[in-house]
Amino acid sequence: MTEPPEHDYDFGDIAIIGIACRFPGANNKEEFWDNLVNGRESIRFLRKEEIEVDQALVNNPAYVAACAPLDGYDEFDPAVFNIPDHVATLMTPEHRIFLESVWDVLEDAGYDPERLQAEVGVYAGANPQTPALYSSPPDWVSVGPDVMDRSNAWFTDTMTSNALYYLGLTGEAVTLTAVCTGFPYAVHLASQSLLLGQTDMAVASGVMVRLPQLRGYLWEEGRIASRDGHCRPFDANGTGTRLASGVATVLLKPVRQAVDDRDHIYAIVRGSAINNNGASAVSYGFAQPERLSACMAAALHVSGVGPDTVSMYEANTFGLPITDGLEVRAAAMAYDGPTGTVSLGSVKGNIGHAGVAAGGSGAIKAALALYHGQLVPTINLTEVNEELDLPHTPFAPQLEGADWKPAAGIRRAGVTALGGGGYNAHLVLEEPPVRRSREPETGAPRLVGLSARDERALAARRTALREWIARHPEARLDDICLSLNLGRRVMARRWAAVVSSKEELVEALTAGSGSRVAATSAPVRQVDLSGLRQTEGGLAPREAREARDEQTLRRLAVAWTQGLAVDLAALHKGDEAHRVPLPGYPFERRRFWRTSW
Repeated sequence: MTEPPEHDYDFGDIAIIGIACRFPGANNKEEFWDNLVNGRESIRFLRKEEIEVDQALVNNPAYVAACAPLDGYDEFDPAVFNIPDHVATLMTPEHRIFLESVWDVLEDAGYDPERLQAEVGVYAGANPQTPALYSSPPDWVSVGPDVMDRSNAWFTDTMTSNALYYLGLTGEAVTLTAVCTGFPYAVHLASQSLLLGQTDMAVASGVMVRLPQLRGYLWEEGRIASRDGHCRPFDANGTGTRLASGVATVLLKPVRQAVDDRDHIYAIVRGSAINNNGASAVSYGFAQPERLSACMAAALHVSGVGPDTVSMYEANTFGLPITDGLEVRAAAMAYDGPTGTVSLGSVKGNIGHAGVAAGGSGAIKAALALYHGQLVPTINLTEVNEELDLPHTPFAPQLEGADWKPAAGIRRAGVTALGGGGYNAHLVLEEPPVRRSREPETGAPRLVGLSARDERALAARRTALREWIARHPEARLDDICLSLNLGRRVMARRWAAVVSSKEELVEALTAGSGSRVAATSAPVRQVDLSGLRQTEGGLAPREAREARDEQTLRRLAVAWTQGLAVDLAALHKGDEAHRVPLPGYPFERRRFWRTSW
């Protein structure tokens, strides 16, 4: 990743400090980015015997047996959230996937909900159709506990409040309905709440689980579903897209606060805007160029950046010539600049149209491109549609991957999402700020702790951390310790090590036990508390300087692994460590499915 220039941020800038997602062919953001970089298409063509419905239609010449399924859409780990199995069964797939995604995004940002002294707003869009397809509506003949459990697990309205409740958070909870613009609408509203000081941090998300998963569709001339199951953005032979499922979630914070808190920042939301077409001469649900262009211009105006400084445009595009043409026309009016200076692309060639999460797939693609300084190829684009007249616009299709070296000297991206019913949304994103330079690590001893619900998960956490360190040789031990000690919920099974370098940490993780590792799950035994004091958070070194004393840390490690409360925050006072995105919790998912009531 190239080092970005220094920045001066405005009051209205919002930092993306956590990212979590699941899309077809990708269980997390790392797999999603790898698929994008390598130009993989996450599509599955079904055999007749696999198709869950539509048996009367499979021989129809217009039936396309293609889908983009979401792995594990029917699985969940309720024990992590202290949710009984019968309630987990009542919850719709979107409720369950969303809840895990909120957990993931907080861990990715390095925050433990139980120790978070902040108001956290949760804003998310969901598909109102999924609850009805999963189960019948709650029976309001009774208003007893069973009906209330079923109602809270079923209604899309309670999806965001459930996240606050089950993660132990307080803040605003808003479930919004804006069809396929659900994610950017959530970002827009979350940003407003942050800027008004109503929340300290905000989760913005969009989730879509299409049911049933294993089914094709009937192709219809001029509609958005493609003739052969492939989406070909901006291609002369494009016939549409295909439908997909997914969840996209980000954690937001005002950028100046994020910098002060030494948060990990993927990208900056410089501006956002939403509007609706209203009455339009264009067919209802199609892009109206003037209104869409006005939405883009509004986002640029709020961002305070010139359109000629934006060098990536992530399009909504359905891979249909008419819709592609309308969007390119709108974007060319808002981004009027030198020809061929803006990389044009769309993630829909990779995964298709993820409905409420579709805007999130494009926004996360753009945020990761900004973070990595890399432009990824737009796949299935082999013959650019000449009717788009791209040579007379600022846009040039991104046919191959490339390092992102903008002429303006700073990376910025525009991301568009459209929704049926005339919904428009646009985000202006920017690369993350430069982190302040720090002194090299001193090699002083540090305590690093891992915990999980059981030994299997604890072993998985050790393995994942060891593999992460191998992939990130630039990582610092102090950052790793801070992120784990303060950014993970403390669970029953615990492992701790006192180490002075990453090499020692890797050695301890590999061995699983040894001279540097405290006992993990043995019965509670006598713990040496000499040199320790009691704080509101638990045991801590008696003096601040002893936070780097090896013997003191060993006593704390033993106490912590024996189940005693340890004030881990006291070990990081005065640190210049930063939060870094370490591997998340290894959920032990099981299938939960309601077959009848």
